[in-house]
Amino acid sequence: MPNNRRRLEGRVVSNKMDKTVVVAIERRKMHPIYKKVVRTTKTIMAHDESNALEIGALVRVVESKPLSRRKRWVVEAVLQAEAAPVLETLPDEEGLIGGAAESDDEVETDDAEAGEGDEE
Repeated sequence: MPNNRRRLEGRVVSNKMDKTVVVAIERRKMHPIYKKVVRTTKTIMAHDESNALEIGALVRVVESKPLSRRKRWVVEAVLQAEAAPVLETLPDEEGLIGGAAESDDEVETDDAEAGEGDEE
């Protein structure tokens, strides 16, 4: 017999507590007047018995009896164990940073070559 408990999916935002993770649940809905998609994020505390979830993992949480003052959810399944990749620099920034470094080197070599020409 299936139970009628709510199940939600979200990303682990924090895992600093013992056997507890903070999960961010994101909902998207259309604004009734402006017709723009509005994102709302709600954070919940969920029980993680294994205590092995990393930040960024995609999980499914299920309602449960109150486990503590703020914990009413339990991690049911891990949908994506590896964390989402964090970009150090954006692809656009690499061109700007790499281009700036190369131009500085070129300026120094141009000055050195120009200095050699003046000495002769």
